[in-house]
Amino acid sequence: MPIQYDKNWKKIIFRRRALVITAVAIQLFFILAVAIGFHTLLRYVYWTLYVAGLVFGVRIINRHEKPAAYKITWIFLMLISPIAGGLLYLVLYFQTNQRKYRAIIKEALPRRVEAAFLPGDTLPELRDQPGYLQARFLQTYAQFPLYQHTSCEYLPSGEAFWERAFEEMAKAEKYIFLEFFIVNPGYLLDQLLILLEKKVKKGVDVRLMYDDIGCFMSLPNDFPMQLQQRGIQCFVFNRLSAVLSSIQNNRDHRKIISIDGKTAFSGGVNIGDEYINAYEKYGHWKDAGIMLKGDGAWGLTLIFLHMWNVESELKKTHQDHYAAFYPWTTEPCPVPSDGFALPYSENPIDGNNVGSQVYLQIINTAQKYLYINTPYLILEDSLRLALTLSAKTGVDVRIITPHRPDKRAVHLLTRSYYRNLIEAGVRIFEYTRGFNHSKTFVADDTVATVGTMNLDFRSLYLHFECGVWLYRTTAIRHIRDDFLATQAQCEEISLASCKTTLPTRIVQDALRIVAPLI
Repeated sequence: MPIQYDKNWKKIIFRRRALVITAVAIQLFFILAVAIGFHTLLRYVYWTLYVAGLVFGVRIINRHEKPAAYKITWIFLMLISPIAGGLLYLVLYFQTNQRKYRAIIKEALPRRVEAAFLPGDTLPELRDQPGYLQARFLQTYAQFPLYQHTSCEYLPSGEAFWERAFEEMAKAEKYIFLEFFIVNPGYLLDQLLILLEKKVKKGVDVRLMYDDIGCFMSLPNDFPMQLQQRGIQCFVFNRLSAVLSSIQNNRDHRKIISIDGKTAFSGGVNIGDEYINAYEKYGHWKDAGIMLKGDGAWGLTLIFLHMWNVESELKKTHQDHYAAFYPWTTEPCPVPSDGFALPYSENPIDGNNVGSQVYLQIINTAQKYLYINTPYLILEDSLRLALTLSAKTGVDVRIITPHRPDKRAVHLLTRSYYRNLIEAGVRIFEYTRGFNHSKTFVADDTVATVGTMNLDFRSLYLHFECGVWLYRTTAIRHIRDDFLATQAQCEEISLASCKTTLPTRIVQDALRIVAPLI
């Protein structure tokens, strides 16, 4: 039975969202009004807040968990108005909700790490190979183990992703876990719910977690209740609040499907008809995903379960024991090894910046070629310098971005980085068929990553993300070949085409200042 929508459900959603946005806007206006009022009426309070703003500025400069661009943005706000900037910083970053969230994630972490090593420790198998240092960083520092006994299948489109996902979900015997940023009504969602309802009736544990902002205007308010009535457990991640808060910036941008812990998927694909080109939203939608079978699938399963347990703790519901979901308790994993796979995730609250470190290490160790797919190219200095240095040393660096944007301001900002990269020798291509939503890195036929992280500040520093690091698997050549096939459908950007008018340059420069907030 399809999801039921009130005939005025779009108006209802719009009203609810509009009220939240209006409440946040009023709070921002109040901060500005207070700043102006203190300036003109209460001189001593004004100077107190002025000094506080300067103190916050010093604190921002000395924070280490975010790149310099974040500091520049906040310092710029402080320069414009130390009072308004200081009050905004105080409201956003000195709240109990973020500290509480950080504590819950940290408390649940040791249980995830312990369960992650149930297949054993594979890292010593890589000791004498060039990929060892990156794998050691991810396992010992970020605490995401390396796995063998895993087959990796690269999925070069949303159509391929969902075709394989439906095939594997139909085989589920114990559980199906799904975590997505976007869930849009349409043909794909209807077919997915039909399958999931059938599996529920056969006793399969089915769970869905989706982000509230990602489904901002797409789902009815009672969608979780309708799923519960079908036997599908559902959590809405970080519901949008009318209270101004930094935690609202941290969204769940992950895409994960786990089937019995034996098979798992990730990549750029969400639940929506545009991802399978059932309709053209921004021209042809190009995407990519990865399917893991074997021990590697367990790593993605734990990333889901960890977040599910965090949400369970916040909502005071049942906590899962991870080991109960491990599929290879009575016999070893029968999947032959095909190189190495390492699922990892990004947690924006802990300040470790795992995703950006994965990208930086692939860039810095590439010797022959480096091919990158990304829908957004908004670079902080370390990534920009790494890409330009790699190209200057003779590495064939190529990047594919969309030609038809989903957000015009973001695309204008993306293009502001082209000239510097091209001058250094980086080749940039725009996908002329439509929108390129793939997030892939591949280098030297030996290392690659496929996941959910865009090359922008929001993905790398604000969102919960995930990906799969691959080393010497057969899928790596497929990622390379798909990049080259996509490049054939692109227009290469030249230095001449990067020329802009003065008004455009001024707008781009202004966008660069606020890029960490976009």
